[in-house]
Amino acid sequence: MIGRLIACLCLLSLMAPSGTAHATDAKAGRKKAQMCAACHGVDGISKMPMAPNIAGSPAMYLEKQIKAFRSGERKDETMNVVAKPLSDADIADLAAWYSGLTVEVTLPN
Repeated sequence: MIGRLIACLCLLSLMAPSGTAHATDAKAGRKKAQMCAACHGVDGISKMPMAPNIAGSPAMYLEKQIKAFRSGERKDETMNVVAKPLSDADIADLAAWYSGLTVEVTLPN
């Protein structure tokens, strides 16, 4: 049920117009993502049970969520602190980095 909800939200975020005026820079996002690695992993695959995997997530979805943490609209003790000092350009760069990562799924035999 939650997985379907997340999938729907991701699809809706792809249809929303982008408010990003900044030319995103995935390389800059990679450097900025070092602060995210402790929870979300270097590759966007979480190493902690309460942190989501974010590799390959749509950039617009990631931007919206990080901005919601920054504004306090979305609540998480760690993310609210981490997102607070981020500029819109920082957020766009992080979203460009994580959305550009690919995830390969393999099914057991």
